[in-house]
Amino acid sequence: MPSYTPAAAEALLTAPGAPFAVERGPDGALVYSGGPRTLREFVEVTWAYGDRPFLVAESGTHTYAEFFAAASALARRLVGEYGLRKGDRAAVAMRNLPEWQIAFWATQLAGLVAVPLNAWWTEAELTYALDDCAPGVLLVDGERLARVEAWARAAKVRGVVFAGAGAGALPEGFEAYEELGPADPAAGPPDVPVSPEDDATIIYTSGTTGRPKGAVATHLAQAGAAMNPRFHAAASALGRGLVPGQGPAPVSLVTYPFFHVAGFSGFYSVMGSGGTLVMMPKWDAARALGLIREHGVTHYAGVPTTALRLLDEAERAGDPMESLRMFNTGGSAAPPTLVGRLTERYGERVEPRNGYGLTETSGGVLANFGAEYREWPGSVGRPTPTTEVRVVGEDGSDLPDGEVGELWLRAQANVRGYWNDAAATEAAFVDGWFRTGDLALARDGRIAVVDRIKDVVIRGGENVYCVEVESVLQGHPAVRDAAVVGVPHGELGEEVAAVVHLSSPVTPAELRDYASRTLAAYKVPVHVVVRGVPLPRNATGKVVKRELREQVTAWLRG
Repeated sequence: MPSYTPAAAEALLTAPGAPFAVERGPDGALVYSGGPRTLREFVEVTWAYGDRPFLVAESGTHTYAEFFAAASALARRLVGEYGLRKGDRAAVAMRNLPEWQIAFWATQLAGLVAVPLNAWWTEAELTYALDDCAPGVLLVDGERLARVEAWARAAKVRGVVFAGAGAGALPEGFEAYEELGPADPAAGPPDVPVSPEDDATIIYTSGTTGRPKGAVATHLAQAGAAMNPRFHAAASALGRGLVPGQGPAPVSLVTYPFFHVAGFSGFYSVMGSGGTLVMMPKWDAARALGLIREHGVTHYAGVPTTALRLLDEAERAGDPMESLRMFNTGGSAAPPTLVGRLTERYGERVEPRNGYGLTETSGGVLANFGAEYREWPGSVGRPTPTTEVRVVGEDGSDLPDGEVGELWLRAQANVRGYWNDAAATEAAFVDGWFRTGDLALARDGRIAVVDRIKDVVIRGGENVYCVEVESVLQGHPAVRDAAVVGVPHGELGEEVAAVVHLSSPVTPAELRDYASRTLAAYKVPVHVVVRGVPLPRNATGKVVKRELREQVTAWLRG
């Protein structure tokens, strides 16, 4: 079978009657014609995979049949015992465990609105989100229980404790999931009507620049998000001269937190093809390498930081990762050197893939993979068939190829707005288009994201795109990680400063000299600060630049 370019693959896959054909929805956005319309519809199909292994964890393996029976039983309890009704919120707060998947999909089968909360949040951060979304039930693991107990007591909200409830008595209003008894595989989910326009999820933004906002996605949006990785997989197969859907189902090590939209893209991809999801409750590179060997993992997905650590560990151990066929990064910008390093070591056996998405797009809506990624490593790729792209100038007009402007997106997967925040919704959404706040440029259908609008350093009237400088610094063999921020300057307004975490010794002067070989003089960091510990990152892998900017400014003051 011949191989297809990305554009040719999309044309084939979206032709009338093809699996990913599209049409205009009532709001003007493109939608998949033949795809599911709700998450309940999406998950009910997975029951047919029966005894195939779905969730593989340290605690054991759940088949698709076991998973669906457990999720259906919990859904019936939420509707019957808890008296929850369509539209009520259900907060899910736990590590990457099989029980997270059971709890989340139980909410969808019950017609509830799932609110996946950041498992790394403190009690105060969780309390803020719980006050904001006012859930009718808490679905938490034993580690999170102490952080939500006070809120639950004050709000008189009941909950279920999964994985690690312990032998002691639980707080009043909570019950241990393990004590609910075995699920009846013949019972099925409760009879709850779910419509495409109903809300499915509220997912809080990462909050690197302020208070998190709850992004509300409908079932139609999340159903579109579930189709997007399936389209990318089909286009990828055509690009390699393969027939989509043939061959063994993927065995995927998804290291993204499930509460993050990149995690959703990961498990949607697995579930859509009847694959196996190998999970880790906590990231550890050596353990990840062992899981790849043990389970014959074919697909890896994670933020660039963990991906680089995995490559480091494989090189140190001399492990060829023989089963691996796809290496996917997302959640934050991948250094362009990553794909070269992957290709140099594994050739074309392991397909590189990265992409772009946000909480407001319910996950990845652009992707770059295969030969095109190797040729254009600085790009985040092309949009899915139900994603439209604009690069917009300050005057609101569309910019031509090659010019930098704000990236606007209109997609089936777009959220409908922010929970209880009409002002933020109005500011971010214009006639169905989401203003991403990212600066980007288009070229021949590909999109390159150059920076966040708020992160651009304006030095003496010249824009310095932090991502560009970071990419250059990350190309130095001694630099493990790098972040660029602007610091105040009396005459220029701002100066460029870089914070680096090293893998081997190198002086700031040497790094500045290295950067000057590629960058214009005004882009070269005036200040280079070496950290002895990794850069601060949030749960999604994004550098918390607010913290770094404060540290560098304090360091300069002496």
